Amino acid sequence: MSNQQDGDELLPTQTENYKVSEKKAVDELQNLDANDESLNKWKASLGLGQAELRFPDDERTVIVQALVLQSGDHVIRMDVSSEKAIEELSKRTVSIKEGIEYTFKIEFVVQREVVSGLVFLQKLKRLNVTVERTEDMCGSFGPKYETQEKRFPVATAPSGRLARGTYNIRSKFVDDDGVVHLDWTWKLEIKKDW
Repeated sequence: MSNQQDGDELLPTQTENYKVSEKKAVDELQNLDANDESLNKWKASLGLGQAELRFPDDERTVIVQALVLQSGDHVIRMDVSSEKAIEELSKRTVSIKEGIEYTFKIEFVVQREVVSGLVFLQKLKRLNVTVERTEDMCGSFGPKYETQEKRFPVATAPSGRLARGTYNIRSKFVDDDGVVHLDWTWKLEIKKDW
């Protein structure tokens, strides 16, 4: 791997000698190898050929709707569907209990074209020092009317007196073409109890 992080940038790592393939329109992809039955099934699974747009007035290709953190019965849904929602999220602090096991998922809608190589990046800072940086490959997604989601593996929140406190988090959703679909900041507090 190359392309190490410089300064405060939050960029996906790049595989040496990997070249992103030429972007093709949905119609062009739909017509490729039209007689190949298995390829046609794969294209249908990507949602190719669906004409209905979920958000016709929104020009974005990937519309990230929410981040959802769940631990047992505790579900924290963070709305990031609009600039206003992100602004509201940035004004509050999301709190979780130390040492809990939790799952995390991101919900989004893809429309108008296939998006390849979606990556979810996150950087956690405490007292202005980076304590963790994660990079999770989400995959490639075709346009669908329905909300799509990516679930991440079970994780454990840090615990102990030194781990408790507020973390500043920068999250980013970017694709192989370098298009940043969403880049936002929020706060997470690890507490002794819920």
